[in-house]
Formats: sequence, structure tokens, C-alpha cells
Amino acid sequence: MYLVRHGATENNRAKPPRLQGQGIDAALSPEGIKQARRTADFLAPCPLAAVYSSPLLRARQTAEPIAQRHGLAVQVVDDLVEVDIGQWEGMTWDEVQRQYPAEYQAFIADAGIHPYLGGETLENVRARVTPAMSRLLDENLGRAIAVVAHNVVNRAYLAHLIQMPLSLYRMLPQDNCCVNLLRHRNGRTRIVTISSTFHLEDGKIGGLE
Repeated sequence: MYLVRHGATENNRAKPPRLQGQGIDAALSPEGIKQARRTADFLAPCPLAAVYSSPLLRARQTAEPIAQRHGLAVQVVDDLVEVDIGQWEGMTWDEVQRQYPAEYQAFIADAGIHPYLGGETLENVRARVTPAMSRLLDENLGRAIAVVAHNVVNRAYLAHLIQMPLSLYRMLPQDNCCVNLLRHRNGRTRIVTISSTFHLEDGKIGGLE
């Protein structure tokens, strides 16, 4: 499985960035479109049998060029939708800290059990994402697939695979259009790479100079 985070949106690149969960269905920015194309170029030599995506527009726009390079259609998986961040949708972290100090401190202490205000905990995300990922892997044994999802979705799943407490999820980087390579064999899923982005550098196509 090539597990990809979607390309950049205007909210991702705002200074400071603005939170976007499942409540903001943002399109890719021009930078994000370029990242998606480079990711498609990078994965073009891989014999992908299927391409899956979160239902959100930014993920589908990232998945589409990947699928097109392989003559495939994007298959939407609803359980891969980004975390529900409730009342904090569209805010910056500074705004959240000022307006909701107690809820912010609880979330920062352990997002696994303390939710985005009015939204999900990371445990909620892990509980829906892990079975969905396992199903995709089991249904594609012996085949290569690409899955395009989101920052929190990917972090929650990767934390599950390495048995990392969700309170530490920020230690797992997930840059826009990064690629995580996973291998599923004999009922076990192993992480090979996390948040690879060298394919986004200028002058590199298909992972090569």
C-alpha cells in the first residue's frame, strides 16, 4: 500500500494554517495540484491495481491523476474521511487556545481521549480507519494499491501499526502529498517508509534524478 496524504490546500498554507477536518471540503491549491501531479509521476512505474480515496475533494483531486496514469477509476471509501474537528473547523490553533483554553489543554495533553470540541477523538478515528485499511489490504493481497487520505487519518493508522500511544501522534510527520509505504504479508502490516517527500523536489520524476 502506498498511503498518501492529499496535496496542499489554501488552509494548509495559510500563515498560520487553519484547521480543516471533514467540515471544510476544500479544493487543492495550485501548489497542491502540482504536488498531486508529481506524486502521480512518482507512482507511475508502480503496478497499481486499485486507487482508493477519502470522499473529500482534496483527497479525490490528489487520487485522480494517480488513477489516470494507471487507467483506473478512484474508489471512494467513506471511512477514510478526515477527523471531525467540530467547533474548531476553520480556526487557527492560536484562536482555539484563546477561545477554548481548557478544551485545548486537554486535547494537547491526549488527543486520543480528549476530542476536538464537538468532534472526534483520535481513538474514534482509529476505530473507523483501521478496519477500513485492513479490509483494503486483505482484498488486495499480492497487489499494489494506492490510498489517499488525510493528516490525522494517516497518523492514527500509522500509530496503530507501531503501537504508539495516540497522545504522541504529532511525532509522526505527514506532509502534503507524502507517501508512506506499507507491506502486508502473512496477516501482518509493516511500515517501510513514513512521510517520504523526495519526489516533490524540483528535478525529480518517478523518484529519480
